[in-house]
Amino acid sequence: MSTVTSFDTTTVRSWDNPQHDTFDTVKFPRPYVAPPRLPHGLRQLEIDHRWNIRVLSPIENIQRDSAVYHVSTWHDTKLYSGILDSLNLAPANLDIMCGEHRRDSNSPNNVRINFERPFVTPPKVVVFFNAFDLCRSKNWRLNTTATNIDKWGFTLNINTWADTIFHSAQVGWIAYPEDRENIFSTSVNTKDVRPSYKPQLQQGKNISFGNAKFSKYPDVFVALNEFDIDNNARFRIKAYVDNVSTKGLTWHIDSWADTILYSAAATIIAVN
Repeated sequence: MSTVTSFDTTTVRSWDNPQHDTFDTVKFPRPYVAPPRLPHGLRQLEIDHRWNIRVLSPIENIQRDSAVYHVSTWHDTKLYSGILDSLNLAPANLDIMCGEHRRDSNSPNNVRINFERPFVTPPKVVVFFNAFDLCRSKNWRLNTTATNIDKWGFTLNINTWADTIFHSAQVGWIAYPEDRENIFSTSVNTKDVRPSYKPQLQQGKNISFGNAKFSKYPDVFVALNEFDIDNNARFRIKAYVDNVSTKGLTWHIDSWADTILYSAAATIIAVN
């Protein structure tokens, strides 16, 4: 059994009271027989553009019924708000594997990830950011993808482009059997709706779950896997879903105020 848990910093403090570390003990929707695994990613952020864009989101003190969720920064960065999603994997979900990989400016942008044990056939693999550090002086561009997927592993890619100055990023990944019926995953992109040279604050689209079968409305995990944002205003981005049914949902990737969002993408996982 898998569920999704979210942590929103504004449940602890006001957005206009930025702090280096905002955290809380978050209860799971139901207790587990043992502490679950918690792959997690960031889906909403507002960070001041006058300093580097630095964020991390550790989860600590994982218990059967709760864990301590953090959305944090360091040095002189001002982090106004953030939302973190976790996919809570029950101990019995051994056919779902997960992990993390961190890249800094001196490490390769492509790395081979080997599964603990092979799948019968190449699995579905999704990736998403749970930390990054980008210089304030150039536009903020970052993406992550999974390629060369086979039953033994995959290639994890963390890339930027143009003149963005990259310091570090950490990516979470989840792999699961491709024929599992009660999980749906995809990556959605603002470029599915409009080109990146026509930035706008709000965009969304209806999607279908395809062959995935859900007996009830699924829980939905959302996390960013790409963004291209102008550095002349605050880093503001929000990925979320609504209109969730057993057949599909509507995704949204938005910004607000004077932020210029050229493009962004998010990983979506729906699960019963």
